[in-house]
Amino acid sequence: MCMNETDALKRMIDDSNRIVFLGGAGVSTESGIADFRSENGIFEAIEKFGYPPETLLSHTFFVQQPDVFFRYYKSLLMTTDAKPNAAHDALAALEKSGKLTCVITQNIDGLHQLGGSKKVFELHGSIHRNHCMKCDRFFDAEYVKNYDGIPYCPCGGMIKPDVVLYEEQLDMDVLEGAIAHLMRADMLIVGGTSLVVYPAAGLINYYSGNRLVLINKSETPYDSYANLVIHESIGRVLSQVVS
Repeated sequence: MCMNETDALKRMIDDSNRIVFLGGAGVSTESGIADFRSENGIFEAIEKFGYPPETLLSHTFFVQQPDVFFRYYKSLLMTTDAKPNAAHDALAALEKSGKLTCVITQNIDGLHQLGGSKKVFELHGSIHRNHCMKCDRFFDAEYVKNYDGIPYCPCGGMIKPDVVLYEEQLDMDVLEGAIAHLMRADMLIVGGTSLVVYPAAGLINYYSGNRLVLINKSETPYDSYANLVIHESIGRVLSQVVS
């Protein structure tokens, strides 16, 4: 990241008081979590399980082939040993300073909370919340991950992860809360996402301010609309501008 970009980002942060961060898989890849939508992630899913991720993570597939679903889910998505990285730390610090009002994430790993962030809208749910489909009893991630095969509740009901599968709608309370913060924001930082997966990508349209910052290693469809675009590691960028 060049000095001009660093200075520009710092000035924007200094001039803002209601910053919102919208992040995607790129935030977690720096913690060693693979992006299942990447070329490698798609190849691995097909090679090992015979289906692309969109099929494996669909509601229909979960209902019809829960054994294969959980083998894929537990082996590739339940990364319970991952640790927060520099991006998570910087965002938590920014929130603690009173500048950042919330984090909106497409990730399901819970690393923002583990890194210290308090106000987090998890658009796609979390691996750390799981409920029995029969009695609604709660189970943590370790119970599901360590259960041999399809996880069941003592009551006999199958346990479903609190993650939004393909064909399922986002939680409206989470979505409405995220939108409310975006509409009040005086700065929006978008990081680690290609902004092509909807409806999450469409959230950027609820921001109407003039401090839109996009931090992503590759180009996005919204680069031309941003006030500042940085093609760099999200962790490196945020750690340089947030003390």
